[in-house]
Amino acid sequence: MKKVIAGLISLSLVMSVMLPTATAAEKENKTEVMFAENASSAIVMERDTGEILYEHNSEESLPPASMTKIMTMLLIMEAIDKEQLKYEDMIRVSENAASMGGSQIFLEPGEEMSVQDMLKGIAVASGNDASVAMAEHLGGTEAGFSEMMNEKAEELGLKKTHFSNSNGLPVDNHYTSAHDLAIMAKELLKYEDITKFTGIYEDYLRSDTEKPFWLVNTNKLVRFYPGVDGLKTGYTKEAKYGLTATAEKDGMRIIAVVMGSPSPKERNADVTSMLDYAFSQFTTHKLHERNDLIAEVKVSKGQKKNANAVTGESVSILTKKGESTDEVKETVELVEDVKAPIQKGDELGTLIIKNGDTVVSETPLVADEEMMEASWWTLFKRVLGGFGGN
Repeated sequence: MKKVIAGLISLSLVMSVMLPTATAAEKENKTEVMFAENASSAIVMERDTGEILYEHNSEESLPPASMTKIMTMLLIMEAIDKEQLKYEDMIRVSENAASMGGSQIFLEPGEEMSVQDMLKGIAVASGNDASVAMAEHLGGTEAGFSEMMNEKAEELGLKKTHFSNSNGLPVDNHYTSAHDLAIMAKELLKYEDITKFTGIYEDYLRSDTEKPFWLVNTNKLVRFYPGVDGLKTGYTKEAKYGLTATAEKDGMRIIAVVMGSPSPKERNADVTSMLDYAFSQFTTHKLHERNDLIAEVKVSKGQKKNANAVTGESVSILTKKGESTDEVKETVELVEDVKAPIQKGDELGTLIIKNGDTVVSETPLVADEEMMEASWWTLFKRVLGGFGGN
């Protein structure tokens, strides 16, 4: 019996030692950074590496409202990059596009407006009508464009996303998550021209007419937070207030997303706090810009013998401020047996960045231009040249 009592006393002493430790751990957890506690979800991501610096309920599927237009703008910029669309192309407005409610730039049926001005109307004024006009131009119909949006979401590995329209007006089966919005924003920001639109605070459309239309950015942080130059706000009664913001400072670009905030004031304050945290605690070390030449890849039966493999996006490593980058190494893995034809943007390899033994990023290496198959005469001359000697 004494042994049992002694055992119980020993156990109680052990527990008394352990309890303060557990309490200290709980207190430590409570002192960790917390942002957007009243919002449905939030995330902070560094753009180049895609590293997540903070997240809160970031995987929950929620209505995105006008933050839908991040994907719409992504497909527009992708088409421009692939030379399937030009800024100066004129887009004709359908009855359907002109009938959109909510935020709009008041397009008239039959009106024509340039891609550049349509983008401005989408990025600055969140024009639902401009979004549908561009969607119909690229997808044939808005439904066709929605299919393109979902195909792109699948390509990006977005698991919590499905689109049913191009503008975010309430509709069934239309949702995304804070995490997926951050990934969309990361992809959109590959196209550096986009911030020339999303970073505008005020401007005009139809400035050469008797009725110029004044644009004021729905994202007030563009004016009031140094470095913010995008990307998209959102609001519906169902979605509440959302914002996908991006800012650049000292060469580091941060993406911050808030969904389901109770007010625009609280939404902006949350994003401001998350940006302040990221810029105060972390830094990036730029290794390559987008389209830097990394290697040449042999191409079978191409107009040229080799294709340039360039970085598909800018490449950096992220560290806490003050940490060393002495152990950073680059490795290139190239695709074998590349055959013509090649489209601009086709993947030709991967640039792998390691910090010590840890892989910190893997960046696609892509073709910087289209390459068609060589003519029979070109191939014949190459064969003849192969018989030559020194």
